[in-house]
Amino acid sequence: MGFRLISNCRSEPIVGEDRQDIEALIDLMARLPGLGPRSARRAVLHLIKKRGRLMSPLATQMQLVADTARECITCGNIGTGDLCGICASEKRAIGEICVVEDVSDLWAMERAGGFKGRYHVLGGTLSALDAVGPEDLRIPALIQRVMDEQVHEVILALNATVDGQTTAHYISDELAGRCAVTSLAQGVPIGGELDYLDDGTISAALKARKSV
Repeated sequence: MGFRLISNCRSEPIVGEDRQDIEALIDLMARLPGLGPRSARRAVLHLIKKRGRLMSPLATQMQLVADTARECITCGNIGTGDLCGICASEKRAIGEICVVEDVSDLWAMERAGGFKGRYHVLGGTLSALDAVGPEDLRIPALIQRVMDEQVHEVILALNATVDGQTTAHYISDELAGRCAVTSLAQGVPIGGELDYLDDGTISAALKARKSV
């Protein structure tokens, strides 16, 4: 059986009786974020060449995750039980909730290692254009958690986009009088050089300036 990669983005028929299975795998891979048809073909060809050491273990692990992964009933994080490891941990601080848009943002915060409280994943942001309202997100669940868990501070770690800021303002209004609502400082990143930053980042850094 022969396999051949091409330089353009249109799939070229793969010689052999199993070409439909392989092309179906390429099409599925191409749906992943950051992968197009060309990158998907390269990935699939690499997997086929390394089927013993890579493809078979990958298939096994993907099936395992498909069978066991689930959404935490409290915060929306991904784990293998009803409660994720963070919500189940007695070492996490109670009374502080960091609100993020997606699970990937939660994982990014955890990699930084600076927050020791608990999280709440919204599942997106408010968007009038896409008809996404508060009930479509986990905003009502957040408000309920604030009341049930005696939360004293909610930290809004939302992306600095129009929809992200709109969502932040909405949550802040809804939680007014219930707890303190703060947001992450925005501005020059550690190691960043002004010459390489966009105007919006520099303006945000100027507004968030502090005494030294």
